[in-house]
Amino acid sequence: MAKNENKTLQTLPVEAHWREVQRDVGILGESEITRQLLETIEQVAPTDISVLISGESGTGKELVAQAIHRRSHRRMHPLITVNCGAIPEGILESELFGHEKGSFTGAVGPRKGYFELADKGSIFLDEIGELPVTTQVKLLRVLEMRQFMRVGGTAQVQVDIRFIAATNKNLETEVRKGRFREDLFYRLNAVHIHVAALRDRRQDIPILVKKFSNDFCRENHIEFAGFSESAMHAMQEAEWPGNIRELRNVVEKVIVLERGNLVDESSIKKYLHQAAVIDHHLPVPLSRPKEEAERDFLFRVLLEIKSEIAQLRELLTSQPLPRYHLGPWHEEQMVDYFEHGEDQSGESSSDRGSVAEMEKELIRSTLKKYNGNKRRAARSLGLSERTLYRKLEKYGLKDEED
Repeated sequence: MAKNENKTLQTLPVEAHWREVQRDVGILGESEITRQLLETIEQVAPTDISVLISGESGTGKELVAQAIHRRSHRRMHPLITVNCGAIPEGILESELFGHEKGSFTGAVGPRKGYFELADKGSIFLDEIGELPVTTQVKLLRVLEMRQFMRVGGTAQVQVDIRFIAATNKNLETEVRKGRFREDLFYRLNAVHIHVAALRDRRQDIPILVKKFSNDFCRENHIEFAGFSESAMHAMQEAEWPGNIRELRNVVEKVIVLERGNLVDESSIKKYLHQAAVIDHHLPVPLSRPKEEAERDFLFRVLLEIKSEIAQLRELLTSQPLPRYHLGPWHEEQMVDYFEHGEDQSGESSSDRGSVAEMEKELIRSTLKKYNGNKRRAARSLGLSERTLYRKLEKYGLKDEED
């Protein structure tokens, strides 16, 4: 038998093994990066060593955690997934450690936390970088001793669990900034698995597209003619900032909107363009991290509110206002503008007195409308009750009530 034929026969069992592993864990791909990822999972899964998974959002970090559990000796026991960034800080420890009856308002009975529920199995702490520092201290003890106390409890609870954590942050940077404990980082980082971005393993895209298409069409009873070779090439050339999650969403959207027809290059590029372009009608770019996007959104909303107040002021006084930089917003800001003497704009208090009178009459008429009910009046005026009381005293309306 020829040497090349011997090599082929030796390779076949290996390839069959990796295809079986991919089917079992659900991690598909033909790239060398994906092969190395699967090899690492195969090496660490049989042990109880802690694993830290890193990677961009949408790369499939939770799937890697599931694969580690599924290939371990704990696979017959639960894998408990905890999204550390989604649990409010006030109840986080109760969710993780459980609580005893009467430990806080609403604790009508004892309750097991996630650590107890994961006993004999594995616990996956997603977004571990979002944990408050105070909770990090207690988590470190659980990692080292495999024991903890419930909130309001006095007895130690012993558990047998395997720890898997994931983050899309650079925890070493978080450690340097004092936002993540160094000892916890090294305890979690016994084995570090980095999940590569989709743009770094473009060879995997065709097999992922085929998988997503087949699953979606089967679940929704859709006949689909597939993607042309040029369309598949276009998808492999795209950047995919949202990684596998974005790829799946685009595939499903294309199947629905193209009514199951064969998708060619011109068709797919419409959807790739939509995914890449920022919608300038929205207040923030969609591809930015969630926390940054929300912060930017709130900041812009506040600026818009301040701008509208400035425009209202201009209409009330019939005087053009100079441009100025808006400072921090306070509820009393609009009133304070009228309460001081001449400012940099050259306007005197007499120019603004009529506006104060208008506000006084507005408050008086609103109170009359609601029969003196200050809570309803404050709500109607867009003020807090405390601010309304201050204005009543300022304008002498409190005496009128009495």
